[in-house]
Amino acid sequence: MIPFNKPYLTGNELEYINQAHTQGHLSGDGNFTKKCHHWLEKQLGSPKALLTHSCTGALEMAAILADIQPGDEVIMPSYTFVSTANAFAIRGGVPVFVDIRPDTLNIDEMKIEAAITDKTKAIVPVHYAGVSCEMDTIMEIADKYGLLVIEDAAQAIGSTYKDKPLGSIGHLGTLSFHETKNIISGEGGALLINDIAMCDRAEIIREKGTNRKQFFQGKTDKYTWVDFGSSYLPSEIVAAFLWAQMESADTITKRRIDIWNSYHAAFEDLEGKGKVRRPIIPEYCDHNAHMYYLLLPNLKTRSKLITSLESNNIHAVFHYIPLHSSPMGKKLSRSLCDLPITDNLSERIIRLPLWLGLEKELPSVINKISDAIIQL
Repeated sequence: MIPFNKPYLTGNELEYINQAHTQGHLSGDGNFTKKCHHWLEKQLGSPKALLTHSCTGALEMAAILADIQPGDEVIMPSYTFVSTANAFAIRGGVPVFVDIRPDTLNIDEMKIEAAITDKTKAIVPVHYAGVSCEMDTIMEIADKYGLLVIEDAAQAIGSTYKDKPLGSIGHLGTLSFHETKNIISGEGGALLINDIAMCDRAEIIREKGTNRKQFFQGKTDKYTWVDFGSSYLPSEIVAAFLWAQMESADTITKRRIDIWNSYHAAFEDLEGKGKVRRPIIPEYCDHNAHMYYLLLPNLKTRSKLITSLESNNIHAVFHYIPLHSSPMGKKLSRSLCDLPITDNLSERIIRLPLWLGLEKELPSVINKISDAIIQL
């Protein structure tokens, strides 16, 4: 079976974990965590980067920093992972869903302004598949109405918008290092603080709401509970693993792009025949090849293709059930209006295997996928 995903190891992960153990520090914020923070700040240009135990944790920190109160509204796409909405809903916030664009599957920036009310607090653009949202327009809208922008860049490490790294454009950004992402630590994430006024409070929130860091910096003679917070730090074991991945980030991205490009070229003829639609990458975006997907004509065709590929030992998957149609989404959120593009594309998408090491099998995989599509 060709799996949908297979975690990639650079070869240094276990050695760095051993080094962390030898150094005698396995809880959070050790030497490897500091290396990861420095790498993120240098690569992405954010004033402050903080590792978290997950991107979910980073989004929860962002919700606290945004001071989300019960009834506050947060605009986002419905076509996203549950954490995007959950982080705000658990604080009493109301996710407000806006339809997506048919080309990128990102939030339709032209529909955001109509969703703004006097209760709106923030906009959360999600860079689906590592392809950038139209950030200039989104930032202009946020500035006009005094709103925060929190980039959900979970899938977008290494991607850019007009040469600006994703996650570094909004007031806050969040990243994921889950094992399905480009750079991994099993579970893991990061919060990017691009508004320096939020840096000190972010560190307090991450340290369970205490001023522990100020204590170790000698700024206070004791540390205590001063704000909301939780235990968002990852262990040094996670950071050591992640550091090995960061060292090889350029190589990882290049290899993924090569696989992505092979898929893209292979399915050009099928797109010309109307069998599939390939991903569309706007000129303003350099993507990171996080995923390769195809859009099929309808739900029935997609279901048949997934079954056919399974019989050919290829594991392909669809993606999210749109949040506005989920039980909790119906209970806790609202939508600007019907979301026809979200509903339609979510039923037609299929994600293909993409992981380092697939290269040797890729010609066979492409042939089997192409044959299966032709026979539908």
